[in-house]
Amino acid sequence: MKQRKIPMRKDIVTGEMAPKKQLVRVVRNQDQEVSIDPTGKQSGRGAYISLDVEIAKRAKKERTFDHAFSLKIDDQFYDDLIAYVDHQQARRELFDHDKF
Repeated sequence: MKQRKIPMRKDIVTGEMAPKKQLVRVVRNQDQEVSIDPTGKQSGRGAYISLDVEIAKRAKKERTFDHAFSLKIDDQFYDDLIAYVDHQQARRELFDHDKF
């Protein structure tokens, strides 16, 4: 059976390449609104970050998405991002635990 290609994306905080499923997409739309894109299919400029709480906290500290999207983004977005990443990380540990 032929091996399927795994799509890779770059984490904008660490600069490391990782499989797309291990990252979350953040998107800026035409109205200059920044939001989390859990489906990975919203239209707009996208950037990826790892599903790791420490990396999300580092993104808040360094204001990574402010630089990536050339916008001033409020702290509430970063807090929501940290909460989302924490939730997804917990789900992954809970459900992927059975696969090993």
